Amino acid sequence: MSFFKKMFGSEQKQRAVTQVKDLQINDIVVFTDSFALPSLLRDQQFQVSAVNCYEYEHRTQTEWVLIGQSDVELFLSLEVDDKTYLKLSLKVEHHDVETLFNLDAFSEVFDEPGQAFLTRQSDNDHTQGWSGEEYKQQAFAQVGFFHRKDNRVTQLSQFEGSEAGEQFELYTLYDQDETRGIDIEVWEDGDTDVFLTLFRPTTDIVDMYPGS
Repeated sequence: MSFFKKMFGSEQKQRAVTQVKDLQINDIVVFTDSFALPSLLRDQQFQVSAVNCYEYEHRTQTEWVLIGQSDVELFLSLEVDDKTYLKLSLKVEHHDVETLFNLDAFSEVFDEPGQAFLTRQSDNDHTQGWSGEEYKQQAFAQVGFFHRKDNRVTQLSQFEGSEAGEQFELYTLYDQDETRGIDIEVWEDGDTDVFLTLFRPTTDIVDMYPGS
């Protein structure tokens, strides 16, 4: 009996992953096969490659970077309202935006007071299943800081400088049901990143397990 205790008692119990908020680097997430999801997500598994953080005046938001087949990269965070939803973000390029929207209308997102209204022209293969028909602007030039660190285990710096994160301005639009959105991040050097976002129930992730 004591021999078996020595053999098995010294082994570390494998970490269980039961909630999205506990995901760590190398962990695996598996999405449902529901046709409500874009084909990029449907019945696919992704590995967490990095954990970052967005810091705003009154909240912080953890972001998990997901890598799938063919090095497809997505961004996952949790949106907490009355319920908790998955926020899934897909980065799109200029030519994608040009296909989706009239560029003159899109430029109105950056005009004060931030009341742009966008109507989708058409999708391409990259954006299929991610875009909504119409969007109304909700946020204009909201200041935030991006940290390449996990705010769950590392305290964010309260001081200016390199530890304060990378400053940006956020512009946000939602569709009528607020199940799809657009996030636009404008950085201090003028670079602009555009993301199509989906808000989905947490049950869309059907399995999670620790990576190697």
